[in-house]
Amino acid sequence: MFIYSVKGSTLKFFGALSLSLLVLVLLVIFVPSYDSASLPTGQEVEYSGIKTNEDRVNFLSRFGWTVEKEPILEEDVTIPADFDSVFSEYNNLQKTQGLDLAKYKRKGVKHYRYKLTNHKSEGTVYANLLIYRGRVIGGDISSAAMNGFVYGFRGEELKTPTTSD
Repeated sequence: MFIYSVKGSTLKFFGALSLSLLVLVLLVIFVPSYDSASLPTGQEVEYSGIKTNEDRVNFLSRFGWTVEKEPILEEDVTIPADFDSVFSEYNNLQKTQGLDLAKYKRKGVKHYRYKLTNHKSEGTVYANLLIYRGRVIGGDISSAAMNGFVYGFRGEELKTPTTSD
């Protein structure tokens, strides 16, 4: 005959462990992933794995943009701890792209600017990328004109400045 006894604390431990595993599995299944965003054509764009200049150029080409081979600007910037109204509005544009700069407050990131060669508007148009540890965390397509525009990578407009005469 074999007798085995279990203490109440052992049952509580295994119960808590089982419940924790269940919650973890449910989170993995039901929490959305922000690693990629879908394009209207159904293509997926991967925001991570952007380490070289070629990766950045290819990333922009997935949205249909053609840029000069080398960036015209490459600088280190820090995402501010507190967003003013302009930066909050810019972050709203990022959110429409499935990105959020609020996660990177106080972080040092790389800013790359490329000159677009296939934009339909007259004048100079740039593609800006913000990259943190090989991942695109933000960016835009913007006009260098005084009354220019700022779009998301797919062409969603943030705002069109107006002039007062």
